[in-house]
Amino acid sequence: QVALVESGGGLVQPGGSLRLSCAASGSIFSINVMGWYRQAPGKQRELVAAITSGGSTNYADSVKGRFTISRDNAENTVFLQMNSVKPEDTAVYYCNANVRISATKWYSNYWGQGTQVTVSS
Repeated sequence: QVALVESGGGLVQPGGSLRLSCAASGSIFSINVMGWYRQAPGKQRELVAAITSGGSTNYADSVKGRFTISRDNAENTVFLQMNSVKPEDTAVYYCNANVRISATKWYSNYWGQGTQVTVSS
């Protein structure tokens, strides 16, 4: 089994910063892509940012230049540095990882439980 545990969410004022962390644990042989998604009330879940094991990144247009994704491959951890946050960034943020649990198994997708980020004055 694989578990993803997020931390770092909370209330932040517009223009402020927040750093999310997500640690993967369990039976892990390798992790390909790790990423962050978010879901606001009444909206579909959307990709925020993703990063490969080699460090290639992909961002939603709405967060480019404000958010930075990074990862620590040795610790199976992914981070999301959120700067210049806006009220429209308010959502539940979910960690996602593409994990291979053994050399004989192919990659499967795993999700964290989500962490609330609220941007408000």
